[in-house]
Amino acid sequence: MGHDSGPTDATTGDGARTGLAEGGGDGTEVFARYAHAPNALGYCGPTESAPMATLPPAAVRTMARQFSGVWPYLKVMSTLTGIDDPLDRRLVESYWLGGGIGARLDPAEFLAELLAVIGPLAGHYWAHLTPELAPEAAANHCFHVFGVYPWTRLLGRGADEHPLRVLDNCRITWGTVLDRTADRITVRASRLEWDGHRLELSAPATRQVAVWVDGYSPAPEVHANDLVALHWDRLCGLLEPEQVRDLADSTARQLRVTNDRLSRT
Repeated sequence: MGHDSGPTDATTGDGARTGLAEGGGDGTEVFARYAHAPNALGYCGPTESAPMATLPPAAVRTMARQFSGVWPYLKVMSTLTGIDDPLDRRLVESYWLGGGIGARLDPAEFLAELLAVIGPLAGHYWAHLTPELAPEAAANHCFHVFGVYPWTRLLGRGADEHPLRVLDNCRITWGTVLDRTADRITVRASRLEWDGHRLELSAPATRQVAVWVDGYSPAPEVHANDLVALHWDRLCGLLEPEQVRDLADSTARQLRVTNDRLSRT
């Protein structure tokens, strides 16, 4: 328990292949790559017959507005940064991976704006959405998974397997490709663990990941030593070392503040 599987593995990368954002631009392709898995599995967003990431940008923009989780974040981030387009690549990457422009926002101000949007829509499972969440707040997906979603509040009640599985799959995982055989890759990455008191990342272990699912791949040329992102154990694409560091840092920070809360309940 408690092993550091952070950015020490992030020793390779190729900006031309990952498309690391510089100076903004259209972020619909990045949005679709990270939102594709939960959408295809029926967890988030509208139903669509074709893989989300294969749709034209205009169609992705229409779908994005129907994601009740990520869209309010992007709207608030757009407002607070003065970037007109909520699907600007800088905002999209910052939301999914942490770091970047979203990390510069004041957490309390961001939370207040976010709660003004999602608070009126919250049901009884969301009674925890109050200003008391400010110490945990961040303009990224990791906060949404561990702080806004109710799953961490279901731990310690005698049936931990399901909430832990959801938390682990819903967070964005980073890993290193060890090898590729045909259309499957072996990825070295950590799992989320719960010891009855704390959430921590396990020591990195290998898992098998399909390169193609339902006729779609976000990284068809992925190969050994590539750094990759996973969402619901599906490939989201390649990462640069600095993106891995941002993701590892935002995950470590969110686990720390989440564990602080859990220790008081």
